[in-house]
Amino acid sequence: MSVITAAPLISALPDGVVLTDPATVENYRYDWSSDPDAGVPLAVVRPTTADQVQTVVGWCGENRVPIVPRGAGTSLSGGSSAVDGGIVLSMERMRAIEIDTTTRVAVVEPGAFNAEVKAAAAKHGLWYPPDPSSFEICSIGGNIATNAGGLCCVKYGVTTDYVLGLDVVLADGSLITLGGKRIKDVAGLSLLKLFVGSEGTLGIITRAILRLVPAQPPKATLVASFPDPESAARAVVQLGLVARPSMVELMDRASINIAEDFRSMGLDRDAGALLVVQSDAPGAACSAEIALVEQACSDQGAIECFSTDDPEEGEMFAEARRSFFPAMEGLGAKMFEDVGVPVPQLPALLAGIEEIARVRQLLIPVVAHAGDGNTHPTIVFDPADADARDRAGLAFTEIMELAISLGGTITGEHGIGRLKKELLPHQLGARVTELNREVKQLFDPAGILNPGAIL
Repeated sequence: MSVITAAPLISALPDGVVLTDPATVENYRYDWSSDPDAGVPLAVVRPTTADQVQTVVGWCGENRVPIVPRGAGTSLSGGSSAVDGGIVLSMERMRAIEIDTTTRVAVVEPGAFNAEVKAAAAKHGLWYPPDPSSFEICSIGGNIATNAGGLCCVKYGVTTDYVLGLDVVLADGSLITLGGKRIKDVAGLSLLKLFVGSEGTLGIITRAILRLVPAQPPKATLVASFPDPESAARAVVQLGLVARPSMVELMDRASINIAEDFRSMGLDRDAGALLVVQSDAPGAACSAEIALVEQACSDQGAIECFSTDDPEEGEMFAEARRSFFPAMEGLGAKMFEDVGVPVPQLPALLAGIEEIARVRQLLIPVVAHAGDGNTHPTIVFDPADADARDRAGLAFTEIMELAISLGGTITGEHGIGRLKKELLPHQLGARVTELNREVKQLFDPAGILNPGAIL
């Protein structure tokens, strides 16, 4: 039996596209989830054109070599963990961005960072709204693969709401174009939306057409402190009945102190929870909306409310929230959760997570895109302590089971990847899980595209 090597790919592609040096390959094995089961790939391929992607996928299909697409490696669910003997297809060198001001779209290659698209749009007075906390270092391809959300999605929606078109290389090496610069298009089945959130299991995205909107107006910010996360969550439920803010973020006491230890921004370390709420309503409506939010917070027991219409001062509070994930570095091993529930169930979810942390004797700080019910509990444990590792694994499953029991989801925006797939059938049910597998089989009959992810 012949041994598969990367030599044919090295010959077929320009110098520097295929990397096989073990030290270099090691850098592409893991994403931010640090999946302990990540494999050792045959090679890392960094294409610069769609034609090169087709060459790679065609060769992999002929030789039954698995392909793991990779953006910036910021996945928190093991979605871009390498597999043994496979190809890591890194899109990092496909970075082109073109802004079409007449149709208000950005034509973007998958390796471009979210922040780069925002900056390019801003030069023309336009805005790309989806804004994951890692927007400065995460790629558009990865955002599309996971249907990423972010801080302003409570008002402006998630990635899928801004994807108008895609070029995708299928498992047989063919390139298809879906959608375009049209805002309205219902011709045929919505295959375009099928690829958004598919985590590289159905095809490889090589180009995206993204809808842009006029630049966001100046924002006012309210910061409210509460005695506990449940009262803050009840305020979120109430304010959602009377206002439509552009950001509603929650931090519990543990996450506040972790962020303050990382970079002091004057957050109230004694608060049981903080809400950071922003309004970008035009003119006087902005102050009126903030007043409605403040009333809701006061009604639900807020200890203190502070508001500002200075955009720079308000952005400092948003930055404090964004700093949570980098602040977690050095605290120990981590399991990242991404569970969401209907907003009225948010108090019950937060109370349940707090109880799981108590029973399992673990630190589980929580930040949340509270306005849309999406929470990010992070389980922290000592990897050298086998008992702590086991307790963390139990808590990881229990938090997802809790979300499902409340009518929620095991992932709001990070994706299933390899770390959550065992719980997916519990949320979807047997028949829907089977339909997912049938779709995967249709697009990738040999199972070479990101095997082990999602299903």
